[in-house]
Amino acid sequence: MDITMATTRSFLFARSPVAAAALLLATAAHAQTTTLAPVTVTGRAEPVASISGWGDVPLSQTPLQATVLSAEQLRDRGALRLADVVKIDPSVSDAYNSEGYWDFLAVRGFVLDNRFNYRRDGLPINAETSIPLDNKDRVEVLKGTSGIQAGTSAPGGLVNLVVKRPTDAPLRNVQLGWRERGSVLGAVDISQRFGEQQVFGVRVNAAYEHIDPQLRDAKGERNLLSAAGDWRISPSTLLEAEFETSHRSQPSQPGFSMLGPNVPAPVDPRINLNNQPWSQPVVMDANTASVRATHNMGSWRLTAHAATQRLRTDDRLAFPYGCSAESSYDRYCSDGTYDLYDFRSEDERRRTDALEIAARGEAATGAVQHAWSVGALRSKVENRFGPQTYDRSYANLIEAVPSGIGSVDGTLITYPNNSQNATNTNRDERSTELFVSDAAKLTDSVTAWVGLRHTRLQREAVQTDGSEATSYSQSFSTPSLAMSYSFAPEQMLYASWGRGVESDVAPNLPGIDTGTGQVIDGTKAFTNAGQALPAAKSRQIELGLKVGTTNANWGLALFEIVRSAWSDVGLCDGSPDNCTRVEDGDARHRGVEANAAWRSGAWSFQGGLQALQAQRRNSSAKPDVNGKRPTNVPERTLKLETRYQVASVKGLSLQANALGVSDRMVLEDNSARIPGYGQVDLSTRYEQKLASSTLTWRAGVDNLFDRRAWRESPFQFSHVYLYPLAARTFRLSVEVSL
Repeated sequence: MDITMATTRSFLFARSPVAAAALLLATAAHAQTTTLAPVTVTGRAEPVASISGWGDVPLSQTPLQATVLSAEQLRDRGALRLADVVKIDPSVSDAYNSEGYWDFLAVRGFVLDNRFNYRRDGLPINAETSIPLDNKDRVEVLKGTSGIQAGTSAPGGLVNLVVKRPTDAPLRNVQLGWRERGSVLGAVDISQRFGEQQVFGVRVNAAYEHIDPQLRDAKGERNLLSAAGDWRISPSTLLEAEFETSHRSQPSQPGFSMLGPNVPAPVDPRINLNNQPWSQPVVMDANTASVRATHNMGSWRLTAHAATQRLRTDDRLAFPYGCSAESSYDRYCSDGTYDLYDFRSEDERRRTDALEIAARGEAATGAVQHAWSVGALRSKVENRFGPQTYDRSYANLIEAVPSGIGSVDGTLITYPNNSQNATNTNRDERSTELFVSDAAKLTDSVTAWVGLRHTRLQREAVQTDGSEATSYSQSFSTPSLAMSYSFAPEQMLYASWGRGVESDVAPNLPGIDTGTGQVIDGTKAFTNAGQALPAAKSRQIELGLKVGTTNANWGLALFEIVRSAWSDVGLCDGSPDNCTRVEDGDARHRGVEANAAWRSGAWSFQGGLQALQAQRRNSSAKPDVNGKRPTNVPERTLKLETRYQVASVKGLSLQANALGVSDRMVLEDNSARIPGYGQVDLSTRYEQKLASSTLTWRAGVDNLFDRRAWRESPFQFSHVYLYPLAARTFRLSVEVSL
C-alpha cells in the first residue's frame, strides 16, 4: 500500500490542517502539468512493511525482520485484539495481557512502551487504550531497535496499524461471530467509488460486540464506527481523510501471584479476582482522525500526513496487591489471601497530535542509484488526570473479614473505599524529529542502507495538586547502517547496526503504612514518583539471511540488543519516599530467529522459532541480578501452522496451529519460575459461492486439550503477577460478501 500524507481536525501547526493540506495539494497540482501515473492503493504479491522506513521495498529485500498480518489472516485465527498476535509470531510474547484492559506486547524479550512504540499509518499514537482491529487492513510488527523509524521507543520493535481505505471495486461485507461463553459480534465493511471517473471513494466500518468471555464476572460491550474517504484530484495527486470512534466497557482481570515463597499450581482460568459487588468496568473511549495528501513529481513523492488521537479512560479495579500480614509487598500471602485495594482513576485524558512532511524519491550519482527519504515529524502529547482512589477496601461486617483482604479462590467480599486519597501526574511532551535515509545500490548485488534521525524532546510533569513540577529538554541522534548482498534472485544476506533511545517514568504509587497496608494520604512510595526519567540508549547488531523460491521461503536472523536498564533503589517496601527509580546497568538480549513457509499441492506449512539468551548486567544497585534472566522472558518459542485444502470439497480448508513456550522467570534473582507449556488450536474455513455472493464460514477451537498452565509472569507495578492460559474456547463466524 502506498505511503502518503494525512492530517486531522485540529492540530498544532495550523488552525485548519485540512485547509493547509488542500492548499499544498492545489499548489502542487497546478505546478505539475505533466500527466503521471495514478496514485492508487493496490494489492501486492509480496508483503511490504510501511513502518520499515524504506518505502515500498518488499520485506524480502529489506535488511530487517518484520511480520505483516493481513485482516484476512487475523480473521482466520480469530484475532480480535493486538494481544492475539502472540499466537502467530515467535518473537512476540505476552507482557501483562489482561481481559478488559489494553494490551502489552514484548518483542525479542523487551516490553514495548504503549506510549511510544505504536504507530497508526506510520504516525505515533498512544496504545494505552483498547485498539479495535475491525477497520485495520493489516498489522505490521517491526522487530528490533527502531531509532530511524521513531525518535523515542523501547528497543524491541514497533507495531504499526494500517487503516482500511476505499477499494477500487465495490465492497459489501457483513460478519457475524460467536465465541464461547456467549460473546456475539456483528460487523459491516462497505466501500464504494463514485463521481466522474470514480475519483471519490468512501469506506465505512462498523462493529458491535456483546462480550461474555469464559472469564467470570467480565461481561461488557464494545463498538466501533469508522469512515475513510479519498479524492483523486489528478492522476498525480491524492487526498485522503479518515476517522474512527470506539468504545469499550468491561471489567478487567487482575493477575494471580506467588503465595509466599511458592509458585502455585495453575488455577482455574475462569476465576476473576475482580469480582467484588462494587467492581466497575474499565471504560475506554478513543477518537482518532487523520488527513493525508500525496503528490507524485516524476520519480519523487511528496507527502503530508497529520493525525490527532484523543483518549478518555475510566481505569477501575478491585486490585490485589501484596500481603501486609507477612510484610511482603510483591506477592500474595502463603495462605492464598492478599491485600485488596479499591483503585479508581477516572476521566483520564490523553491526547496525541502528529504532523509529518516527507519526500521520497530516486536519484543517481554516477553509477550509484539512490532511493532517498527525507522529512520532519512534529508531535505533541498531553496527559491530564484527576485525583485517584487507591486504598484498602473496607471489611465486610457480615462475614467479619479483616479489612481489605481477598482470596485467590475469589470468595471473600469487602466494601469499596470512596475516598480520593492519591494525586496523579499530568505530563506534556513535545518532540521534533528530522530524518533522512538512503538506500544506495552500489552494484547489481550490493546495497548500502544508511539512516539518521535527530530528535529534540521537551518534557514537563506536575502532580495534579500542582506540586513537584519537573521539566527537561534533551536532543539526540539515532543512526542506522546496513549492507545487503543479493547472491541470487529473491535471496540475500545482510548485516545491520542501529541505535535507539527510550524513556521511562517512575511509578506513581502512593505510600502505605507497612504495618496496616493502609495508604498514607499525600505521600508517594517513590521519591521521583510520576517523573519522566532521562532518555536511555540502546543498540542492536543483526545478521540476516532471506531465501525465496517458487514453493518456499525461509529466513534466519542473529541479533544482539543491549539496552540501559532501570532499578528501584532503596528499601522499596511501599512506605513513603523509600524508593527511587534510577538507570542501573543494562540488559543484553542475544538471539536467533528462524522462519519458513512451504507449499506442496494441497498442503501448506509455515512456522518460526526464537531462541533467546537474555541477561541483566552491570547492576550496582542489585548485584545479585547480574547474569540472571529477566522476568517473563522465555528462552525458546516455537509456533507452527499447517493448512490443508480439501480437494473433494471446493473452498474447504483445515488448519492446525501449535505453540510451544519454554519456562519464564518470576523473580529477578531467578529463584522462582513458571514451567513452559504447549497449546494446540484447530480451525476450518469454508468458502461457499452463491449466485451473487460468497459466504465464508469459519469455526475454531483454541486450546484444544484445555491445557492448564501459567501463560506469563510479568513483574508489574513492583509486584509479581501470574496469568493463566485461557480455557478451551470454541468460536464460529460467517462472513457474507455481496
